[in-house]
Amino acid sequence: MNKKGIVFAAILCFCASLSAFSQVLPYVIFTKDGKKTTFEKMAKTLYNNQVILFGEYHNNAIAHWLQFELVANLHQKKKPLKLGAEMFERDEQTALNMYLEGLYTPAQLDSATGGVWKNFTTDYKPLVDFAKNNKIEFWATNIPRRFASMVYKGGFEALDTLTKEQKAWIAQLPIKFDPTLKGYAEINKMAGGHGGDNLAKAQAIKDATMAETIIRHYSPIGLYIHFNGSYHSNNYDGIYWYLKQAIPGMTIGTIATVTQKNLKKLSPENIGLADFIICVNENMTNTY
Repeated sequence: MNKKGIVFAAILCFCASLSAFSQVLPYVIFTKDGKKTTFEKMAKTLYNNQVILFGEYHNNAIAHWLQFELVANLHQKKKPLKLGAEMFERDEQTALNMYLEGLYTPAQLDSATGGVWKNFTTDYKPLVDFAKNNKIEFWATNIPRRFASMVYKGGFEALDTLTKEQKAWIAQLPIKFDPTLKGYAEINKMAGGHGGDNLAKAQAIKDATMAETIIRHYSPIGLYIHFNGSYHSNNYDGIYWYLKQAIPGMTIGTIATVTQKNLKKLSPENIGLADFIICVNENMTNTY
């Protein structure tokens, strides 16, 4: 190569490196200690668990896309797969089953549940349809919101007024409650002392109910993937804590979703949130 060729090659290399340096990435996946990893490595590691808690931001398109990709990836492997989601309440299971069996249209599911989440069509329907098309169980795990609202207004004691039939839709009472868990402590701090611990207790009854539902339907030899807001499983508390309280030996993998302006490295406050942290560019368009 002559001198001009060498100079031209050097310019090309410089431009390529500059382009790579300035490239805007939509997301990066990190391990809990802040090391960059790949989707394939994350999926392979998570497969070795009995339960996966996929913490999302409800309006984050990247998180929803990766949820679908993870389910599709792990469905190809040997373990029997089950799915569950915060977005459906336990008393909606019959309606959800009707949809999974092809007996309800999306409109009928919406009507029978009193209204699916507003981003159901774009963000959750693909997961439910995947379960439907592949004969995978999909469980409604959350407490009916009216009962969580009762706890927010009157504490756990308010649930004592429920009938036996109504109590079937919530975790068995009494539930354990540790206000020192990071998630609950932060909720109480944000509440500024208004209502005492009731806001955190309302969160806890949701977490306990979702955990109990997972326990009812998971298989020690299978894989149960649960979709929930990140705050329900961040820092290995919330749903995770209740699962471990009931079955200490259960193997659980966790995912958290966060947003950052700079994706070059994980911000200190996001390190350790979960086994894997999906760090999304904060400029990413939300689904609502």
